[in-house]
Amino acid sequence: MKFNTKIRMWFQRLFSKRWLLFTNTVTSGGLLAFGDGLQQTIEKKRGLSVKYDWSRTGRMFIVGLVMGPVHHYWYIWLDRYLKTNQVWRKILADQILAAPFFAFSFFYGMGFLEGRSTEESSKEFREKFVTVYAFDWLFWPPSQYVNFHYVPGKYRVLYVNGATVVWDVFLSYMKHYDQIKPKDSSKKNQ
Repeated sequence: MKFNTKIRMWFQRLFSKRWLLFTNTVTSGGLLAFGDGLQQTIEKKRGLSVKYDWSRTGRMFIVGLVMGPVHHYWYIWLDRYLKTNQVWRKILADQILAAPFFAFSFFYGMGFLEGRSTEESSKEFREKFVTVYAFDWLFWPPSQYVNFHYVPGKYRVLYVNGATVVWDVFLSYMKHYDQIKPKDSSKKNQ
């Protein structure tokens, strides 16, 4: 059997009804971690960090794993209750219902894993939500238009996870920008 045929069969199996929840969950966690890795690379190149924070990436991975099944069932629900030709209704439902829920889940989930209190997570959410939600409205409606109009249902979470890499870099930045200390450059000048 050719290598390409094996890969295609493996890919089809991962996106079969039997494995789709697992695939969507793992890719949600993996891509949130990957987005954080990209953000940490950017931070390091800009001189904002000294070394890679694996526990931060691990927390992002866990939050992604927890949110993966919710994404999975959300898209099933959208497809079941809103017809294929109702793309704009799906986008509005995604923006009005899902986006605030996922932002809330992200900040509270990360806060919990960081050992923060509910009050601290609430404060951070209130401070950062408007920016996150505004960018969400700029980024996701065009992305979701492509998703709902052109992508077959079983590949929707995969497509969203691909677009999410860009989104996850932004989320990682929003989550951590106020926690990063610039490298100490004063030692170089002494």
